[in-house]
Amino acid sequence: MTLYYTLVFLLLVAEMALFMLLVIPLPFSLRRRIFTFISENPLIGKLQYGLKITFIFILILFIDSVNRVYRVQVELASAVEGSKGAAAIMGHERLEVQARKFYSQRNMYLCGFTLFLSLILNRTYIMILETLRLEQKLKQYEGTDANTKQAEKLAQVGDAGEIAGYKRTIGKKDKEIEALKKQAEGLSREYNELCEKYGATQPSAGTRKEK
Repeated sequence: MTLYYTLVFLLLVAEMALFMLLVIPLPFSLRRRIFTFISENPLIGKLQYGLKITFIFILILFIDSVNRVYRVQVELASAVEGSKGAAAIMGHERLEVQARKFYSQRNMYLCGFTLFLSLILNRTYIMILETLRLEQKLKQYEGTDANTKQAEKLAQVGDAGEIAGYKRTIGKKDKEIEALKKQAEGLSREYNELCEKYGATQPSAGTRKEK
């Protein structure tokens, strides 16, 4: 097997291992951290871009291997038809054609499965991301998500602080009202005392008539 087909085989093995990692059941938080790292890491993005270019070359190899399989099939069919007048096709020639057919089919299957598995991995990755987003939204709606709980706690703390501020304001207003009441009572007492003193200093009505 040539070097580039060896690299294609290694890529196929890597895709199989990655697919197994995708389908392994993991906790929601761990799976979310892993996929968040994969989707946001710039190095992973560059690697994905390089893999797209690699898959283009693998597609070219797949088309070439399909063409080779077709040519070998045509050559084998023509050799069989040409040997009808003779006793049989020579053994070494038949083995050579069969070997070429085997290698061409092997390369075709190798490239084809690699491309097909890449499509499956891409679709599986997108589906898992959508599932994680939906699960996160569901947890937020149900109030079971850690961020949602923290936000609710902060909101409760904020509400408690706001209520405490209102209570302090009300307490101050009550104290001001009590002080005003005391001032009003003091002014009322002073007014009554002044009225009594003023009445005591004035002569009575009978005394004014006698004069």
